[in-house]
Amino acid sequence: MTRLFVTLLIASLPASAQHSSQYRACDHRAKTQTELNACASDEAERVETQLNQVYRKLLSQVASQREAAANIKAAERQWIAYRDAYMIAMYPAQNKLAEYGSIYPMEANLLRAKLTERQLAALNDLLRKYRGTEHSAGDDTADTQDGTLQPRTSQ
Repeated sequence: MTRLFVTLLIASLPASAQHSSQYRACDHRAKTQTELNACASDEAERVETQLNQVYRKLLSQVASQREAAANIKAAERQWIAYRDAYMIAMYPAQNKLAEYGSIYPMEANLLRAKLTERQLAALNDLLRKYRGTEHSAGDDTADTQDGTLQPRTSQ
């Protein structure tokens, strides 16, 4: 029954909540809620690592532009505050496990990953802008870890 609920939950997420192949493989192997929670936690960490890599790359790109760097840092601090406030708004109970059940860690981590993926896309847009390779709004590329642009997976 839990597996069915989890499947329905994941299927109901918006298309923009694409998960990595690592998450999908982990989710497929998971047999318990604890294992599903661990998969979601790993996914949130993976996306956060990508975000931090792109953020550092972006700051490096604008290092000689003090005002741009300051604005990017301020925007990222404000995004973190927004993300944290949004998470609290979505899950306001003090005792989250008692209120939302054992699925809460999975739901919260998948939401955190989804929000982080959106910010990752925004930082990639800024990175392209400051590299001078800004594309049209319909751009279907994404930065990879080595700084190249690759086709973006559907989001």
